[in-house]
Amino acid sequence: MAPATLKNIQYQVDGGKARITLNRPEKRNALSIELVEEMRDALWEADNDKSVHCIILSGAGPCFCAGYDLTPERIREDDGVRRREGRGIDDDAWNIERFQRSLRTLWEIHKPTIAQIHGHCLAGGTDLALYCDMLICADNVTFGFPALRNMGAAPNQLWLYNCGPQWTKRLLLTGDTLTGSEAAQIGLVLKAVPESLLENEVEGLADRLCHIDPELLSVNKRSINLGMELMGAMTLQRLAAENDARAHTSRAARDVFKKIATDGLGAALRERDAPFGDGRARVSEPEIRDERGYLTEV
Repeated sequence: MAPATLKNIQYQVDGGKARITLNRPEKRNALSIELVEEMRDALWEADNDKSVHCIILSGAGPCFCAGYDLTPERIREDDGVRRREGRGIDDDAWNIERFQRSLRTLWEIHKPTIAQIHGHCLAGGTDLALYCDMLICADNVTFGFPALRNMGAAPNQLWLYNCGPQWTKRLLLTGDTLTGSEAAQIGLVLKAVPESLLENEVEGLADRLCHIDPELLSVNKRSINLGMELMGAMTLQRLAAENDARAHTSRAARDVFKKIATDGLGAALRERDAPFGDGRARVSEPEIRDERGYLTEV
């Protein structure tokens, strides 16, 4: 893959590791269709490269990924082709599935993937990260899906398979967030470490994978993933995409997208999040809040 052709990611292979870096720091690595399709192609290239044992996925700039790109799509030149524009529920589901197929490449490729998460991992960023085989994050990461407060439903549902039904409901029904340390406590990520040690931790795990024959890594990853598929994991992902399209027809979702169009994204998000105070959940202590909705010390 020629680096000159890449506009939204960086891709390199060295010492048995392929590194894919989301490279839209000015947009906090928000997921556009162009980005996820570049990532998809890089993943298949890494999977096809017999020198590669494992793949590290990270983000450039201050955060891993702040979600899906909600800015209006650029205007295409008129080539005479009528394309889906998301105006009907089937069009919406088709476009969600198009995104999810690219993200799901992380699941489908044979070689193991490690998500290296720092800063924020929100909304679509969690969709991306949870398709990885192992997630290692900084302990100060903000991890969650605040968009579910009024924008729709989770378009994939791997939360359930990582942290169980109760924490999945607690977080997705409120849109509240956790720190990286708390995400590790409930099994949403493999481990949380101080941010200064994050890269070293990920590289150390990748080094250990590089001691293993890639074919053995592949068969063991696929055996585990097939076990999850027997538990319905991939069927649920397809249903989740359609469920998100249905959720977009709710009054709350229609209203917020109108507000984004008229008042801008920032104003719409501030109005959505205001009643939730700091927007935090707490894993192991009581949630006692002040009058603003901020957690207080117990």
